Amino acid sequence: MAIIRGFWHFLVGVKDFLVLLFMLIVFTVLLTIRSGPGEVATVPDGGVLTIPMSGFLVTQASDVSPLALLNGSSPVAQREVGQIVATIDAAREDERIEALFLDLDGFMGGGLANVQALADAVAAFRADGKPVTAYATAYFDDAYLIAAHADDVWLNPMGSVLISGPGGTQPYFGEALDRLKIDVNVFRVGTYKSAVEPYTLTEASPEAKAALQALVDDLWGVYLDDVAAARPDADVPVYIAALPYAIGGEGGDLSMVALDAGLVDRVGTKVDLGKAFADRYGEGDDERIGSFNGLDYAAYRRAGGGVASGGGDAVGIVYVAGNIIDGTAPAGTAGGATISKLIEDAVANDDIKALVLRVDSGGGSALASEEIRQALLVAKSEGLPVVASLGPVAASGGYWVATGADTIVAQPSTITGSIGVFAVVPTFERALTELGIGTDGVKSTPYSGAPDLLGGFNSETRAFLQLGVEDIYRRFLNIVSDARDMPVARVDEVGQGRVWSGGAARQLGLVDRFGSLDDAVAVAEEAAGFDAGTLRRVDVETPPPLAVRILKRFTTTEAPAAARGGADLAVQRARFAASAAAANALAVADGPTLQARCLSCDTLVPGAFTAPPADGGQFAAFVRAFIK
Repeated sequence: MAIIRGFWHFLVGVKDFLVLLFMLIVFTVLLTIRSGPGEVATVPDGGVLTIPMSGFLVTQASDVSPLALLNGSSPVAQREVGQIVATIDAAREDERIEALFLDLDGFMGGGLANVQALADAVAAFRADGKPVTAYATAYFDDAYLIAAHADDVWLNPMGSVLISGPGGTQPYFGEALDRLKIDVNVFRVGTYKSAVEPYTLTEASPEAKAALQALVDDLWGVYLDDVAAARPDADVPVYIAALPYAIGGEGGDLSMVALDAGLVDRVGTKVDLGKAFADRYGEGDDERIGSFNGLDYAAYRRAGGGVASGGGDAVGIVYVAGNIIDGTAPAGTAGGATISKLIEDAVANDDIKALVLRVDSGGGSALASEEIRQALLVAKSEGLPVVASLGPVAASGGYWVATGADTIVAQPSTITGSIGVFAVVPTFERALTELGIGTDGVKSTPYSGAPDLLGGFNSETRAFLQLGVEDIYRRFLNIVSDARDMPVARVDEVGQGRVWSGGAARQLGLVDRFGSLDDAVAVAEEAAGFDAGTLRRVDVETPPPLAVRILKRFTTTEAPAAARGGADLAVQRARFAASAAAANALAVADGPTLQARCLSCDTLVPGAFTAPPADGGQFAAFVRAFIK
């Protein structure tokens, strides 16, 4: 019977493989047909370009598993800021596009630096005399910052505006681990290296809290200044302070409170907005009520809008996005070997005259970070100018890799610094003793069998691990000292694991100048001996597997339609934040022993370094683990 069952399982496996192969062939044929000349989108004259913003705004989207796409999973959309900005810039110069519509329904947010980059592109579009309209059922911080740069801000009658400011919470497992009798052995350098505190404490230490509060205050100030410059009549602090009283005065109507405060211009449904567009720009081709003349983001890109083409001299852009890990990794995670290989490819490409490293990472493996930095040093030794462009987060290992560049460009809202190192190693001697399990053995040296996760650490092992952490920290200090031309003692003062805003980092000498990715590209062009704006851009990256590219064309990655209302969207955002905090805490525990990572950065960037599932499954699993 066992032989028969095994043969049957073999046949089922062959059948599943053949079905998958057949589906891929069918999808390939359909993709070829769909991509043919007859399917190229037509850009209507005088139309409106619609950009749907549901989901998260990210530096580099995470690869999606083909099996996840085939079984109907719908991960929340991740929209790459570079593609959207390039599309808006192309539409700004396209005489056929008359207006821009930002559909912010279901927008979950993104790092402040990326949000500002998108808002700047919107402002440039508007400055060229082309109107911009924003619409949402619920505006939170990031969505409102983008909308504030529009001419006309619409809000659904059942909608609301809630601006809460940066900040958040993360779990602290100290007491829980103590109850489970799991000993967390921590080895660290840095007064403010708070990444290990969730494993040892029940709340943040005063030093860590003070540092994070200063960072949050800086980010909040940048946000308020940006909104005030874009929309002077919208007094956000006054609106927040008066919100409970204003709601009572409007009989509980949140949309009218936002309208009265000048945060939005009109209250209406999306159908109302569509009718207004139809009156101004012409009706659409279909019979839907509220249809208007225009096309959406995907169709415009298929028509060539914002899609780079051609050859010739170029600036190569390499992305270090997500957790930095050893070895290879797909897009959305920074594998040390993967990124190093991409840098090597850029050096070998004769068309690439300069390199920009776009960093959006809170760090991770110290070894992988150094592997990437070494690849950058090789690129520079080959005469290739290297510029680091710091995105929303470039801290710990993220800052480590940036030191390999000739010039570091950041934004005032960039979260950076966190120069520090730690190691976290759990041992289970108390838990085993509680279960009546003992450990014993023989040794030839004090390090035999070390580190002993079952019997605990002896003094020699502890000393060895602490010295290892101190050695990596000393190397980190020297790397920054050489790159920034600062005394080691000064680097130690601004290091100690403390996280800084981009504005503070520039004052401290950790970055060279303020600017966006566009500015960093211009710096790279000039360093290579070209005028700014004369070179094309090339994203140096590994394309997703063919199966993923095919399946993505026939599946949706939109945010769930239910997550549009203020309460629903707020709860979903909270679920993702909780699941991201738990997932990143586990990533630290499961990661390499020696790490340069900023765990506290995750609470300040929505969707930071994770690709959360649409149903908030990580959050549910996290809760169930504690219920059990």
